[in-house]
Amino acid sequence: MSDMAIRPEVVREISGADEFGIVEKEFSTFERLYNLGWVRKTGLLILLALLWEGYARHLDNPLLVPTLTDTFRAWREGMESGVLPERILASLQVLAIGFTTGVVLAGILTVLAITTRIGTDFLESMTAMLNPLPAIALLPLALIWFGLGLGSLVFVLVHSVLWAVALNTHAGFRGVSNTLRMVGRNYGLSGLGLVFKILIPAAFPSILSGLKIGWAFAWRTLIAAELVFGVASGKGGLGWYIFESKNQLDIPEVFAGLLTIIMIGLLVENVIFRTIENRTVRRWGMQT
Repeated sequence: MSDMAIRPEVVREISGADEFGIVEKEFSTFERLYNLGWVRKTGLLILLALLWEGYARHLDNPLLVPTLTDTFRAWREGMESGVLPERILASLQVLAIGFTTGVVLAGILTVLAITTRIGTDFLESMTAMLNPLPAIALLPLALIWFGLGLGSLVFVLVHSVLWAVALNTHAGFRGVSNTLRMVGRNYGLSGLGLVFKILIPAAFPSILSGLKIGWAFAWRTLIAAELVFGVASGKGGLGWYIFESKNQLDIPEVFAGLLTIIMIGLLVENVIFRTIENRTVRRWGMQT
């Protein structure tokens, strides 16, 4: 035992926090701004606007690509004259009717599909047949069945919305875990009670995705349909405004109409749907 080396005692002093250097570093102003999503998106839009303006000035052909300045001038004149607000209102009214009708029908079909086997077979068969069919291809039939006017527009809008919303909603319902279903049944829920209190909240991310897709399909289908109906009946919304401006070779007005469509799309996506998303799936912790 005496031959064994004895390990010397080591006494270490406790270091203060100030000896460790920088533990937490504050972000710079640039880093704080860069971490804001709306700042990054605004920067991208400004970059695209500058590229548009530079390319149009370099091309120097207003009949092909007007400058962004001329486009905004045409847009402002259209808003001040009341023509653009009137066309925007006309398009949004038709869109609201068609989109709402499509969503309601999709909800009914999905509830039937999730509660009955025949409903599942019907939804799967109809989506397989009709979902690949472009809504614009139904315009000739819409004209024959409903004539010129609101009925034809609503018909093609319902087709563009119905299957996208139904598919996403049905996929969301089927993705709900059996544990949640059994919890609902233990509370005595069945049928519509189970659907509204368990399935819809659990599947809401998929439902919201379906609504976004259905909105995008409906919006572009409406503009395309208005181009045709506008030519036929001499009236319409933004689609007819664009077609009428093209016939008059007023290309800045054409781009002003396209810019209005983009603005409405950005508004719906980044304000309406983003607000719904923040107050539902993000608050519930279902998305990051």
